[in-house]
Amino acid sequence: MRRRDFIQLSGLGMSALMGSSIPVLGNAVSVHHLLEPRADAALKKKLADVALNAAKSKGATYADVRIGRYLQQFIFTREMKVQNITNAESYGIGIRVIANGTWGFSATSDVRPEAIAKCAETAVAIAKANSKIQKEPVDLAPQKGVGDVSWQTPLKKNAFEVPVQEKIDLLMKVNDSAMKNGAGFVTSNLFFINEQKYFASTDGSYIDQDIHRIWPTFTVTAVDRQAGKFKTRDALSSPMGMGYEYLDGLASDKIPGPNGLISYRNSYDMVEDATVAARQAKEKLAAKSIQSGKYDLVLDPNHLGLTIHESVGHATELDRVLGYEANYAGTSFATLDKWKSKNFNYGSKLVNIVADKTQPLTLGTVAYDDEGVPGKEWDLIKDGILVNYQATRDQVKILGGTESNGCSYADNWDSIQFQRMPNVSLKPGTEKRSVSDMIKGVDKGIYIMGRGSYSIDQQRYNFQFGGQLFYEIKNGQIVGMLDDVAYQSNTQEFWNSCAQLCDKDDYRTFGSFFDGKGQPSQVSAVSHGCPTTRFNGVNVINTGRKI
Repeated sequence: MRRRDFIQLSGLGMSALMGSSIPVLGNAVSVHHLLEPRADAALKKKLADVALNAAKSKGATYADVRIGRYLQQFIFTREMKVQNITNAESYGIGIRVIANGTWGFSATSDVRPEAIAKCAETAVAIAKANSKIQKEPVDLAPQKGVGDVSWQTPLKKNAFEVPVQEKIDLLMKVNDSAMKNGAGFVTSNLFFINEQKYFASTDGSYIDQDIHRIWPTFTVTAVDRQAGKFKTRDALSSPMGMGYEYLDGLASDKIPGPNGLISYRNSYDMVEDATVAARQAKEKLAAKSIQSGKYDLVLDPNHLGLTIHESVGHATELDRVLGYEANYAGTSFATLDKWKSKNFNYGSKLVNIVADKTQPLTLGTVAYDDEGVPGKEWDLIKDGILVNYQATRDQVKILGGTESNGCSYADNWDSIQFQRMPNVSLKPGTEKRSVSDMIKGVDKGIYIMGRGSYSIDQQRYNFQFGGQLFYEIKNGQIVGMLDDVAYQSNTQEFWNSCAQLCDKDDYRTFGSFFDGKGQPSQVSAVSHGCPTTRFNGVNVINTGRKI
């Protein structure tokens, strides 16, 4: 199980998720129920005011309200059979308050006015009880209310409006094409999520947002029965913040790579990718095993995005830096003393990494976060130097700031919001450079595509990453496929080995659709953009050698 690909709220493993029993956030509903219109914003405002007024009447100095309707549709297939289709809805209201300088939270699925008022009173009572052990009062960064506003993920085709049969037909074509081109086994899946979120606060904000996400994915397996071997290749898709138009597979959105390899940007041809994947899985059966040693690595965005996520995204979450988030996947080596020094070399001067809540079509993009803070972009690493972190309204004062970074998120109406990762992306190079241009400058290297297994320590420092596809580079040319490849490094050493970047024409995004954090666990979705990037002299090991 790849821990950061799927976080199981029910504790089920990957096999259960991909099979007939899957964890669902909400109640099972009919497919027609998913198409019911959104609740009227005026009605939601009245309900929100009930909560705000009740909280203030009981002594809250601040309150915010989230009325949420969360929809999910997951479709799972294997070979020429449908294994499971899940349609789910979760609906309710969460109320967060500050009373006596302390947070309190309560939630209910009963949205009658009297039940909402009672829920608000409970949140205040919890805050007052907690205040007896609170050492310092909560200090929120100021946030001006924005009044009545709305925002929706730009959609050309709402995935929930596409008939289920059409989606199944697509997956059957994916599986059939993979099997015809050499796959012994294939699973394919579609994930669709819609968050209908209404936020209101005593600051004067009433924000109605309609957020959509999509993730098509598959795994093909080729088998050599005589040798008793098998190899897999996963989809090279990326989860996106868009509608079903992502699956139109527009040729103009393909990114040609070296040796005829294909990557995808803002549209995706799932059948084509599965066809190529089956052939590549067969090719992997005969691929040469890597010789351990130092190599220059040329990393495709669909691979490097995961390395960014683990070694930069999580490492610059302020709650990890401060040790507030420790049990679930650890803290961070990027401590405040390094930031305060103003000269900590996180990477080479080519490394410019930004946090961003505004990039179109990405998973983390919204108009406002779950504290009503507008989305924005800011620097985390500038010219290789650690310059900032990810923070919420009650954290930013620790950094001497007066404005939240807009990093608050809760995965459901009954979950309390806390600091979650925005999109974290590596800026492209300014010089015109293609992947083929980059490879020409490599004498001894490996070109890596796709995410694979990985491991990183509890401080986001020492790590090991695999991938989906590995190609040997000799004297500026790709000479064949490799196998059993993983690279080892530590975060600072790795990013300081960054030597070359492709330009904006090669920039693409990687995504994590179910990223887990917190106790109780919550999941969020986040994208990581980057161009193909070269790292010099990285230690590569052979993962197939037996000890």
